[in-house]
Amino acid sequence: MTQTPMSLASAVLMFAITALGQSTNSSASASQTQPTQATLVSVIDREISAVEKQVTDAAEAMPEEKFNFSPESLKISGDDYKGVRTFAVQVKHVAASNYFIWSNITGDPLPANLKDGNGPDDVKTKADILKLLADSFALGHRAAATLTLENMLETPGKSKSTRLRLAFFGVEHAYNHYGQMVEYLRMNGIVPPASQGKSD
Repeated sequence: MTQTPMSLASAVLMFAITALGQSTNSSASASQTQPTQATLVSVIDREISAVEKQVTDAAEAMPEEKFNFSPESLKISGDDYKGVRTFAVQVKHVAASNYFIWSNITGDPLPANLKDGNGPDDVKTKADILKLLADSFALGHRAAATLTLENMLETPGKSKSTRLRLAFFGVEHAYNHYGQMVEYLRMNGIVPPASQGKSD
């Protein structure tokens, strides 16, 4: 995966530390409502919630009869889609990766049926895939809740990444596959929920 000059994790970390260092404005009048001050946990949790909504909405938008769609079935001249993941496996891959990444932070055991990055073989229906996805993002929220300024740079367990990097890598990875899910939706004539009502 390519890195941008300023990665999402670095940008959010800078924002979180800046937000934590800011004091409330004591000169504000009592009639004004103060926004809730951002914390490390709230910033990361908000990012997890944002990608969770995008991925979940996209998964819900694909009809169940199209869940096994992959671009390979379109037989586009000159394409190179042989063996790519189906839409269902894209969603399961996001869920499986969430477990593999965020369980390092929480210490939770992986689901017994989770063997690799393509998700459990026995999870096949749209409803079951969506449940797996929701449960994996719930783990992400639990992971975010464990982070503190004191432990965020620790490398938990056998991981080579810090807790903070793991928290954000889950978000970055999910967005990567969300982009692929969007393409699969559009190949089936479905406007992604995030783009509905907007001029594309």
